[in-house]
Amino acid sequence: MLYLAEVQKQKGGLLGGGSKAELKLLACQRNDQSWSAVSEEVISAEDASKLNDGALVMVELSPTRQVQRIQEAGRPLATILQNYSRQVEKFKAKEEEINQWKESLTFQAQELSRRELEMEDRMAQLQQLEEECQNLDSEKQEVDNSRAEIETLKQEIEKRSQELEGAWKHLRGEQGRLEELSANLQQGTVIDSEQAGVFYGLLEGMQASVVSTDAIQESLNYAFEVVNTQQELLNTHWQKFEQQKASVEQEQLEIENLSQELDATQNECQQVKAVLDQQTNDLKANTAVLDAKQEYVRILKEQLRSQEDLYQQVCSLAAPGDASLIESIDVEALESMSLEELEKTVQDLQDKLNIDSSFVHDQEQELNYKEDAIKEIQQKISIADVSELATLEEELNDEKDLYQMLNETLVGQRRSLVQRQGELRQYQTVLMRRQGKNSNEQGSQIDLKPILAQIELQQKQQFAILQDVERQIEQINAGIELSQDTIENQTSEYEEKHQDLKVKEDNLLMLKDALAESRAKVSLYEEILQPTQEGLNELRHKLQTLSDTLVQIQQSGNSQLDIVSQMQQALQNLTAQPQLAA
Repeated sequence: MLYLAEVQKQKGGLLGGGSKAELKLLACQRNDQSWSAVSEEVISAEDASKLNDGALVMVELSPTRQVQRIQEAGRPLATILQNYSRQVEKFKAKEEEINQWKESLTFQAQELSRRELEMEDRMAQLQQLEEECQNLDSEKQEVDNSRAEIETLKQEIEKRSQELEGAWKHLRGEQGRLEELSANLQQGTVIDSEQAGVFYGLLEGMQASVVSTDAIQESLNYAFEVVNTQQELLNTHWQKFEQQKASVEQEQLEIENLSQELDATQNECQQVKAVLDQQTNDLKANTAVLDAKQEYVRILKEQLRSQEDLYQQVCSLAAPGDASLIESIDVEALESMSLEELEKTVQDLQDKLNIDSSFVHDQEQELNYKEDAIKEIQQKISIADVSELATLEEELNDEKDLYQMLNETLVGQRRSLVQRQGELRQYQTVLMRRQGKNSNEQGSQIDLKPILAQIELQQKQQFAILQDVERQIEQINAGIELSQDTIENQTSEYEEKHQDLKVKEDNLLMLKDALAESRAKVSLYEEILQPTQEGLNELRHKLQTLSDTLVQIQQSGNSQLDIVSQMQQALQNLTAQPQLAA
């Protein structure tokens, strides 16, 4: 398991000889690459004696708590912190995106709730309309019953009219006889008391045969009251029908307005989508240019690395005593140092060089891993969908940044390693001379300074080209980041408009369904109201006709009574004359 630890050393003899090194464990890496603090456990580590006191290191421990590998923690900590910062930024971006989606979903939920309330109101109105339609059916049944009663009343009036017509015929016959009697009287004809009694009986019968219209008039008035009551109810329903019709027209207007808004939103979505596609294509083109530039940078860095390797190889050919290629060493101090101390110092330098060499080797392996990771991500980008492209490109940029930082760090570490190798070679030379041994290394008699100068010149030229290309890459990266931000904004705007479009489409569909149902109800309402109104109008017309006929009958009856009265008066006058009575 990998731990972050602090080196703790207790000073021993001269030059650190006999010092005891321990590692104080601070944190450990979990299986999910996360880190957590641990109890401050201290373990012994002889390999850490070459490191400075208080230095932070990465240490791998076996299950038996034995140290397997130690390396300086500076670079891994920087990588971990950088990854953590990027994760924090990604988390913030995701959190903002989630908040935007929450706001959008809240707006949609509010809109749907409002539509649901409107639909509930419309359903209540439609239910009320259905109840009114049922009431109309009942009222229509009452109108039909009233119509039947009026038909009965009409038949009765016709019967009375026939009776009245017969009475009129009888009256006209009696009137003819009375006129004949009057003519006889004028001619001097005399009637006796028996004949006068007969005439009186006839006149009384005629008076009794006059039809009374009071009961018919009462029934007719009741029929008019029923018809007027029915008309008032129908007027109420007609008003509700007009209101429902106006509501349907209003719904139609809302649908037309919403359709216009929907068309406008569709056009906006298409425009945003076209701009988004164009920007995505531009981003792909810039990404392709960036990949080419980065590939060129990789080649330049490989050349610089090869030149650095060549520089190190040339330095390794330099004579051990060539002070121009390594740091100066105080040879007198080494000569005055005891042989045991010198041997200990050489051994410490050798151990530290081994640790540094191992660390540089690990860093070079990590650099190779980064190269493989970059190639793998580039292959994924070549076959990725548009939805995954932004994430993969961001991951590629992160890996390339880490690769560049690691590579730049290794340049200085390699040169430092060469200097330490030369320093160790100087110490070993002095030690072998004091031990009376002959060094197997024979100093090179070739002046390597011109070669090294030429290598450094080429490195400077390559580095200048590298810096220029990296500046171009930075500009392209800035443009890509700006394009990515613009694309993200455009994508967010497109998603909002698309979501708004979907909400409006759903609302339009709901309104159309509600309008169709309302129209069906209104049509049904009208189909019930119109025949009922026509039937009621027909009943009123028939009642008015019957009323007019009844008035004529009443007038005829009154005329008949007047004639009977006149005949009775005339007969009474005749019977009052003695000569006529005799």
